[in-house]
Amino acid sequence: MWRVRRPSPGPSQSGPPFNALAARRLRAALNMGPEHVAHGIRVSYGLPYVSPDLVIAWERGTALPEGPELTALAGVLWCSPGELIGRPQSLREHRVARGLAPEDVARAVGLGLPAYLRMEESDDWRGTDRQSAQLADVLGLTLPDFVTVTGREEKLADLLTSAVTTRWQGCVRPIAKLAPLDRRVLENVLQVLHQDYQGRMAATLSWGGGAPDSSAGGRDFLDRIVDHFWTAVEKHP
Repeated sequence: MWRVRRPSPGPSQSGPPFNALAARRLRAALNMGPEHVAHGIRVSYGLPYVSPDLVIAWERGTALPEGPELTALAGVLWCSPGELIGRPQSLREHRVARGLAPEDVARAVGLGLPAYLRMEESDDWRGTDRQSAQLADVLGLTLPDFVTVTGREEKLADLLTSAVTTRWQGCVRPIAKLAPLDRRVLENVLQVLHQDYQGRMAATLSWGGGAPDSSAGGRDFLDRIVDHFWTAVEKHP
């Protein structure tokens, strides 16, 4: 059963979205100083270059722990790597959040390691439906996350835009292929979004008087159509 809860957006950055505040709070809760964290990482995880200054840089967000560093930091702070990062967005970030090596994921989904790494590095998932289901299971993906990491979000946005601006009924089947939801739920959500958008546009015509910026509300709605979609799915009884 898909989980459709939509996580809160995290910060945008090139590496894993490290949560510096969480790292600082976890260290303080253990009554540890940066020097204790650095010592634990050096001794227990064999990273001799980690100093108290580097730990402080991680906690201030001026440096990012990656790969073995993140795993070691989580171990010293007695937490999972997922507790030290914000909302993962890429395939790699979800894997890191789960504390899994690339080989673990490749083996679980039935791919060779080189093939999986190419997909992860290019952010271009090309697995079969069966492999996609296994990927969602091993990484604990919600449906919104699955759509994002498998590169389906842009196509979903296009279809949702068509659904709210034209006839939503014709978009049910193609949207269901991208986001496998119960058909009744999907139909109800699309109808609600269609009515919402059309209502905004009708209000624009009534109040805007044809001014150049009168359709700004409608454009904003379309710009955030995927967020509106997942919010409506989450709220559906």
